Amino acid sequence: MKRKLYSLLLAGGLLFASACNNLDDFLDSPNEVTANTADPSWVLNNVQTAFAGQFNTLSQFGMQITRIVSQPNVNWANAYFAPTMNGTWNTSYATIMADIKFLEELNETNPIPRHLAYANVIKALVLMNLVDYLGDVPLSEALDPTNFNPKVDSGEDVYKAAFDALTEAKALLATTTTNIPTDLYYGNNVTRWGKLIATLELKYHLNLKLKNASASTAAINALIGSGNLLAEGDDFVFRYGTSQTNPDSRSPRFSQYGGGGGDYQSTWYMFHLTEAKGFDDPRVRYYLYRQVKTNPTDADKLRCLGEIAPGHYLAGGFPFCLPNMSPTGRGYWGRDHLNNEGIPPDGFERTMYGLYPGGGRFDDDSAAPVNSPTMGAGGAGLQPIMLAAYVDFMLAEAALTLGTTGDPKALLQSGIRKHMNFVRSYALGSSQASVARGFFSDARWTELVNAYIEHVSEEYDDAATNRKLNVVAREYWLSLFGNGVEAYNLYRRTGQPDGMQPGLASDVGLFPRSFLYPNDFVVTNKFAQQKANLGQRVFWDTNPEGNGWVY
Repeated sequence: MKRKLYSLLLAGGLLFASACNNLDDFLDSPNEVTANTADPSWVLNNVQTAFAGQFNTLSQFGMQITRIVSQPNVNWANAYFAPTMNGTWNTSYATIMADIKFLEELNETNPIPRHLAYANVIKALVLMNLVDYLGDVPLSEALDPTNFNPKVDSGEDVYKAAFDALTEAKALLATTTTNIPTDLYYGNNVTRWGKLIATLELKYHLNLKLKNASASTAAINALIGSGNLLAEGDDFVFRYGTSQTNPDSRSPRFSQYGGGGGDYQSTWYMFHLTEAKGFDDPRVRYYLYRQVKTNPTDADKLRCLGEIAPGHYLAGGFPFCLPNMSPTGRGYWGRDHLNNEGIPPDGFERTMYGLYPGGGRFDDDSAAPVNSPTMGAGGAGLQPIMLAAYVDFMLAEAALTLGTTGDPKALLQSGIRKHMNFVRSYALGSSQASVARGFFSDARWTELVNAYIEHVSEEYDDAATNRKLNVVAREYWLSLFGNGVEAYNLYRRTGQPDGMQPGLASDVGLFPRSFLYPNDFVVTNKFAQQKANLGQRVFWDTNPEGNGWVY
């Protein structure tokens, strides 16, 4: 416990001190965890579950920014301000990084190479996430119990430290040990951890492509040649359970079930899933659950029904209010981008998270209200952190923009198919299997997937050379439901998919190229300096303004 409090102080959040009458007594409590009393597997369990929480929070922000779900504020400054990242900051430093440091200390007297291998992979993910969202962050002076004012390291140095952690993880995985931890991700499948490491190296080099294209090209080609990237069945996900209490193990995206409400789905994303191609994306019934099958008609429940679309929506031809405003609209009911209107009594009518990845209900046209906390899969969803499908989309981007090995069209097709397969496989392994299979037989599902891929392939062939990346990025974006981390990186790295639905207001302020530093850091650290605005870029983001951006 002593080390945890020190870590909270270092992270910039004096969270416990004000609650203690005698700090020294608290620190010297006999209940403190020491090297003699700690179980490294329990510590690693905390690292694994805390990372799922960090990913969930950052993913939500990234999905809002990239219009995968609705952003419920009128402009960017109101959406993401200084306290926004407090929770992520403290989880990252005071929990995950502190626990990993503790494992490193335990390893000095009782070797635990497998524990440290998994911890180092998570450390790399945490560090990359911090840089991707915040830029320069503390590392070299972080977690020092004698220094409560750690200075920031450059984002480039922290990224390199993340890569070094992956390198160390590879060496540790190759170390023979009988001390095997609980692995909440891969069940101690060392081969899959090795493939994940290689895939995270791919992500690292792809994000750096704007800084050093030749180095990224060579590194990515080497990774392709290794044949060690994630393949189908190797997907890196965190799976939730169905327990409602002690503790609640359900997916955070399932919390709306039983009480209605929850996140508003994105009109723009639903438009692409149901209207943009002239037919439904086969995944829409897994992604989303409609509580009604027809469009609303009551302006008291959906105010925009009585409004005219903003001028910039009309000029750009963007859908407004609903993906389809005609009488043929089918009840896909969410909100436009940056809509801060009040919440009407629509909790049991708006479109909800469905079976994938939130563990909710498959949309079989039943249109029942989500009035039970046991509906659908009961919350047994997942966090799609890094999927085999994502690898193909990243490689397609690299082939188009860097000239790396591989046919971008074939990789695009493979990425779509792998993601369709993953969603379907997850559904058929859930308690909603009979519902999903009853609606889509295996033969019908295959037919729909093949037709979808054929349509996208024709779009790709018809696209001008400088527009083929947009097709790849759009399909990657449509496969990133549940993963806003990669969606946010994709959008900044490429400016694609372009032509995004703008905010309802004509001026929504600077697009968040990174987030403001959290108050818990700025207020308590004498060396911390807040950013001037959300427009400050992370070190690898040199994508110029006007390159497809819609703020």
